[in-house]
Amino acid sequence: MTSMIAVTMFLLWGAVQPPWTTAFKALSSPGSLTHRQITEMAILRKTAQVCRDIAIAGGQDFMLPIDNTLTVHAVQKACTNLRSVYFTNGLQSAIFQTYLWNAFVDGNQISAAWHCDAEKIREGQMIITDGLDKVKVNIDSESYVFARMSLGFICHTLQDFYSHSNWVELGNTAPFSNMIKKVFIDNIAGPNMKTCRNCNGGVCSDNILPEIKVNNLLTSGYFGLLSSSKPEGKCSHGGYYDRTSSTAPTGGINKDEVISEHGIYHRSAADLAISATMELLEDIRLAKGNSAFLRLMGMNKTSVLAFVIDTTGSMSDDIAEVKRVSLNIIDSRRASAEKPSEYILVQFNDPDFGPLIRTENAQLFIEKINSLTANDGGDEPEMCLSGLQLALAAAPPSTDIFVFTDAGAKDFALLSTIKAMIESTKSRVNFMLTKVSSLRKKRDVSQSQRFLSRSMISSELQLYRDLAQASGGQAIEVTKSTLSQATTVIMDSSAPTLVTVLQVVGSPANPENIYFLLDSFLSNVTMYITGVSPVFTLYNPTGASQSGLVADGPLGSIQTVGNLWSVKFKSDYQTGEWWISINSSNPYTIKVTGQSSVDFLYNFVTSEGLQGDFTPKDNRPLSGQNATLFVSVTGGESVTVTDVLLAEALGTKAVYGTIQSLGGTDYLVHVQSLPEWAFVVQLKGQLSGSPRSSAVQFQRQSPTQQRSSGIKMMAESQNALQPGIPLNVSFILTNNGTAGNYTIRAKNDRGFKVSVPSFLNLEAGGRAQGIVTLTAPSNTDSGTDVTLTIEAEAPGSADLNYVTLRLTVIAEVTDVSRPVCQLMSIKSDCPLECSSASWELSANFTDGNGTGMVRVFVNLGSGSLSISPAISENGTSVAVAFYNASCCSPEVELVAVDKVGNVGTCFTSIKSPSANTTTVRPVTSTASGCFVLFVFTKYILLCNIVILFLW
Repeated sequence: MTSMIAVTMFLLWGAVQPPWTTAFKALSSPGSLTHRQITEMAILRKTAQVCRDIAIAGGQDFMLPIDNTLTVHAVQKACTNLRSVYFTNGLQSAIFQTYLWNAFVDGNQISAAWHCDAEKIREGQMIITDGLDKVKVNIDSESYVFARMSLGFICHTLQDFYSHSNWVELGNTAPFSNMIKKVFIDNIAGPNMKTCRNCNGGVCSDNILPEIKVNNLLTSGYFGLLSSSKPEGKCSHGGYYDRTSSTAPTGGINKDEVISEHGIYHRSAADLAISATMELLEDIRLAKGNSAFLRLMGMNKTSVLAFVIDTTGSMSDDIAEVKRVSLNIIDSRRASAEKPSEYILVQFNDPDFGPLIRTENAQLFIEKINSLTANDGGDEPEMCLSGLQLALAAAPPSTDIFVFTDAGAKDFALLSTIKAMIESTKSRVNFMLTKVSSLRKKRDVSQSQRFLSRSMISSELQLYRDLAQASGGQAIEVTKSTLSQATTVIMDSSAPTLVTVLQVVGSPANPENIYFLLDSFLSNVTMYITGVSPVFTLYNPTGASQSGLVADGPLGSIQTVGNLWSVKFKSDYQTGEWWISINSSNPYTIKVTGQSSVDFLYNFVTSEGLQGDFTPKDNRPLSGQNATLFVSVTGGESVTVTDVLLAEALGTKAVYGTIQSLGGTDYLVHVQSLPEWAFVVQLKGQLSGSPRSSAVQFQRQSPTQQRSSGIKMMAESQNALQPGIPLNVSFILTNNGTAGNYTIRAKNDRGFKVSVPSFLNLEAGGRAQGIVTLTAPSNTDSGTDVTLTIEAEAPGSADLNYVTLRLTVIAEVTDVSRPVCQLMSIKSDCPLECSSASWELSANFTDGNGTGMVRVFVNLGSGSLSISPAISENGTSVAVAFYNASCCSPEVELVAVDKVGNVGTCFTSIKSPSANTTTVRPVTSTASGCFVLFVFTKYILLCNIVILFLW
């Protein structure tokens, strides 16, 4: 019965998709703050605080004011100067990802608990604390994309608490810290307790009953989209879509925007939501450290070096070249700010592939590369797509992945899954293909078989070309002896802040002039042309030209190897419109790249207009329907976007969007009708503050091809599964009028057991529901991430759509207690001249019957800390901390973290007796630890209980 109800609710959700669950609306009334703004403000302030603390600890200045005027560009620049790393757009990308998953909750989670509605505050707290566990295990496994997803989810629920509950109306001016702790919240109004009265006409600001405030009870509003019923005497959420708000007690208490029923409290709720989000981020920082936190925020991401390598017997030369290139990149950038921040390696042959190696350690990566050997294989195609799938799932979005092989792929069943993952991750796949045409010459086959073999090789080679074109990468075909000349592409592509100015696929036998804009924010501009003997001439804005036959000319230097032409532009090129005149009897591609902090991020979203948020789509949008893109321009503070268009990937057609500014560098772009052909997103605009002029035009393109579909797919949102326990994922399929059996496939990158219906039968314009079951082995490590792709293919393979789910394996967490601090002693005799004396303390940290502490450190204070080895007393883990500091540094905060990421803190401050002041200051540990009262020179330790008295 329960499962039937769940399926019914899911079907209803798929049919309606109401925007009612939104708080802090994305397209809100003037003066209101949105989830996007709240999330961005919190991340910017906390990131700036962490960078400031690092600067102070290192004796450096940090001049950026930490207030509500912070911008992504300013924080990124300040932290970049501090950390001496190459300027990247990692922070804006991290905010973008986190916000989109925050917004995802509104369109995909109908449960009241996800929004702290209907007095489901404890349930909301459980969502937050469970999600916090996921963030921490994702960080432990270096799965930062998954961590941002989990973070976005719980930020939404946490922020909704302040908009939907009466926390603000109770007079609170600080966050409710228990919402991020695994403690029991005992002051929620009972199920039979009346909480509201009717609004007084159009005035709803005082409709919560006085006894609720007197007793300091928490409540939140009920919501009904289809029904006006609610428990007697309970508050409603309120708003246009809430039918319960017309049932006594009328009105509502939401603070979603300034025009809401409790809109007078909107700004207070939004400010508390910012502070609470910062508190959540601080818990993560304390648990995982500054380095991991800054990586979560994208601050130390420069570039990723990702290789997928065929290790069959014929690949020995190729593997040697991979080793050489890897070592060159690592050695040349080891001491520079442009060194890769992450290394990914996947090997494949037949029938094996993997394992995945993902590390920040350059030396470990070198050791793994050096350990590669070529053996076996050579008799048939290899498991190339399986290896590529692992890399696509592990790499951050928009990563360049290089595949080395001299064989075709035998795992064709993964082709549609690979395409779906390329679209969803926007990663670029580059194939380095050596001697593919001669692969099967060694086989003892008949002439007819050899002819068939050549046909198969041509088909396999085209598969690689198609995947490269679809992703915005390149298929480079060379011999083994010339491979080293082609690998300069890897050096170029692994550079940080690489952007695509233009990428096109040309048609043969049609001479073309192709135009593109170069701006003064670009450096190291390179054009790549792949094809068979193309004839081309390059022109700059002044009309100067250079033939493709001239190796070193006025506009650039040209290198040719295999089917690749590489044009390195001269450093003193002119900004403005360039063009290339090209003619070829064969298909070709042109790609123009450069290094720049100015780029753009985008995602298709579902927009609900003024009454709702826009939520990200995780599959192909619908053909012929209107669509909305959320676009964020990076690397520039003064940007005007003039054009956003969907350009045909294999032609010259284009569909232009209508641009709506959201403030700053964020935009919504509305497209009236999505084309059925494959397209790329192009953006044009104007930038102020150019290095060479006051304002310039610029052009950028997302190289990954996107497609629309006539099939609508939606999956029940999941982001966790437990080892050994099957997880059922419901999905809904709606067609565009084509009746028949739709083929269903489900693939995951971990090889976990998965069951799925082989097909669903749909009537014309109909819908159907299916369930995919995924099971992680019982011995799967907690923190393991898995990407599940569910695909639906129309009859006759005429159309395809997919849903991609990113899940984390989470073992049941039984340790919910934070480490506890107990102050043992303080010794100080600080004179007025503080530099001549020091003070010290000792404290015990205990973890009860928990998992044990992994580290104790100083979060605030400039003294020295020593820790005695942790001991066990009656099953309790105990660590003794000794701290010594100058009297000029009178405050200290010690932090203890246990194995599952629970954080306990202990704050202490001394006061010089010669200051002739009396101070009574109880200070609490967030771990329910100790209170310290300072009265003149006497110290009284009180644990877990506050006693007020006069000395």
